[in-house]
Amino acid sequence: MTQTTKTSQPKSPEAPGRMVEHSFDITGMTCASCARRVEKTLASHPGVAEAGVNFAMEKATVKVAPDVDPHRLVEAVEDAGYGLLPKDAAASHGGHGEHDHGIAIGGEEDMTRVAWRRFLVAALLTTPVLVLAMSGLMHGWAAWLQLALITPVQFWAGRAFLVSAWKQARHRATNMDTLIAIGTLAAYFYSLYSLTLGHGDIYFETAGVIISFLLLGKYFEHRSKSRASHAIRSLLELGAKEALVLRDGTGISVPIEEVRIGDVVLVKPGEKVPADGVVRVGETSIDESMLTGEPVPVDKAAGDEVYAATVNAAGSIEVEVTRTGSDTALAQIAKLVEDAQGRKAPIEHLADRVAGVFVPVVIGIALASFAGWLLTGHDFESSLIAAVAVLIIACPCAMGLATPAAIMVGTGRGASLGIVIKGGEVLERSGAIDTVVVDKTGTITQGKMKLTDVITDPGPGAVSDQELLRLAASLESLSEHPIAAAIVAGASDRGISPSPVTGFLSTSGRGVTAELDGRRITVGRRSMLRGEPSQEVTAAVDRLQSEGKTVIWLGDDEGVLGAIAVADTLKPSAPRAMARLHELGLRTVLITGDNKAAAAAVAAQVGIDEVYAEVLPEDKVEHVKRLQGQQRRVAMVGDGINDAPALAQADLGIAIGTGADVAIEAADLTLVGGDPLLAAAAIDLSRRTLGNIKQNLFWAFFYNVVAIPAAALGLLNPMIAAAAMAFSSVSVVLNSLRLKRFRPQG
Repeated sequence: MTQTTKTSQPKSPEAPGRMVEHSFDITGMTCASCARRVEKTLASHPGVAEAGVNFAMEKATVKVAPDVDPHRLVEAVEDAGYGLLPKDAAASHGGHGEHDHGIAIGGEEDMTRVAWRRFLVAALLTTPVLVLAMSGLMHGWAAWLQLALITPVQFWAGRAFLVSAWKQARHRATNMDTLIAIGTLAAYFYSLYSLTLGHGDIYFETAGVIISFLLLGKYFEHRSKSRASHAIRSLLELGAKEALVLRDGTGISVPIEEVRIGDVVLVKPGEKVPADGVVRVGETSIDESMLTGEPVPVDKAAGDEVYAATVNAAGSIEVEVTRTGSDTALAQIAKLVEDAQGRKAPIEHLADRVAGVFVPVVIGIALASFAGWLLTGHDFESSLIAAVAVLIIACPCAMGLATPAAIMVGTGRGASLGIVIKGGEVLERSGAIDTVVVDKTGTITQGKMKLTDVITDPGPGAVSDQELLRLAASLESLSEHPIAAAIVAGASDRGISPSPVTGFLSTSGRGVTAELDGRRITVGRRSMLRGEPSQEVTAAVDRLQSEGKTVIWLGDDEGVLGAIAVADTLKPSAPRAMARLHELGLRTVLITGDNKAAAAAVAAQVGIDEVYAEVLPEDKVEHVKRLQGQQRRVAMVGDGINDAPALAQADLGIAIGTGADVAIEAADLTLVGGDPLLAAAAIDLSRRTLGNIKQNLFWAFFYNVVAIPAAALGLLNPMIAAAAMAFSSVSVVLNSLRLKRFRPQG
């Protein structure tokens, strides 16, 4: 689960205005209430102006007065029962390594393996105990065997629940772990008491089953949390590993960590730019799609900025390095992702909130039952049975199953539809979503250029559409530019093959020329052509450009021959996807790095409510924040690296599964097939699953409200209480299974 809390308090009188920020790793947290306790401990410390705790990343950020000793904060948190470790400030200054920003990659993965191992042991030891109990073998050697098998489950596999309950008790607080500890220990020790006396019922299987189910939930929780650091690591791994630095006129290959500001690096065609910098020599086209999301490479010449990890698509260039390491655009995006993940809105778990009241009440009722039975003349054993019946029937098996059962069925149904849901808190957030922000390229469009229009000039040298396309494809077949590839592919689709050319010459950023059929043909920008196009062609080109299409001109020595348009075309289901989002009562917003004309044209075609164009990656985050500042609950749908920070910042991040790994890792939901219509289905399914969880919790608590008084009055002995508890769990599972019938609409 993702839990972030943040508390501010007035500065202490002696604290000067300037604050110092410290970051810490936290150990020992097992649930959302642990994060709240650590945060409260830090915030109440003298000299602390602000404290924030991110449960998912097990990280604390504290703003303090300069005279506050961080070791005092560590001691305060340790006194509260948790560990606080100062993060290593010595982050790499040169490269994009996975330790930048203090990211601990392996810790959560280790905890995931530990959680799986504990669940596996618990399940393997509990299964034979359950079989013996269901077979009626509850006495003699069978009972002692059950004790031997369940003891390590109770005290080793379930140790985390007991430790957490003890920490809560030390601070006079309770949570779901308290309820788990009391219920399982009551079943275990009462069974041990009965076994020792040689008569009475035993309930070892009750403790084992509860612990096994909850450990499975812990495993999925740790696995989900470990993905947070994967998003940042995969981003940082995109950077170049080496650079060709020019020193005394000679290129020397050095590790990226050794590149310094002021170095001049040589970047050849097909290579990644090693660091942010300015082009000093040469012209080229740079594929910046990993930053901007747009498929068309950007022309670069002397004086233009280039960015680390973007790809040089054309000529060789010399770049003077201006930013390295954590200062590059790539590293800043990684930092934006990390910061946005840490700013998630607090997710308060209903079961934990209710447990804060429910647990003390249950303990009080059990003690009152025990005392009441003794005071009314009953013997010790009868009084103990009544008290244990209360504790067993209150044990949170149904409550513990309420969320994971619905999530298991809901996420399973989502997976069969191509929707990957990452956890229960995702479902909780999706229920409140009222605004859906979508990226353009790769999300509602195909993400690659496609030939759309061929326009011929009717002048004296007029040629047919087929001939114009043959001329263009013949020259562009020698280029690796995405627009050239789109023209060649479009010609091929129409049965047109390129012809051989001679004297091919490419002018970076402008176009290409070559000899074909005894004349000089030019394909590129309007400024490269001789003569003037007809009014008919000019009007057609203006119309195409207003629709957001990219236009390439063709001409020969005599004048203009015509123009060809390419564009990133819509995905077929995009209009229906936006219509379905509107049916769900959601407002739609388009955010793109593309130009205003292209953005407006796409928004009009698919029916999007608001449009923001020419937006940089960091600005996407700001737009999401601005919408959230208007009290909107925002879902973000995107596919690119440039979308990752906004996906992490949004209340609900939805990644297109055909996109970048970092976008998928930063998101809460992933649409495996890339169909935008699944975004509406995902939100619909999440809402229904959330509703199912609430139904399950209601009936689980309602059952306790009715059954606990009956147990206290002696109407339910522990055996019947265990059976009733099992029935409540079955009802929760059956209700959850209704989600299998979910069918997406639209």
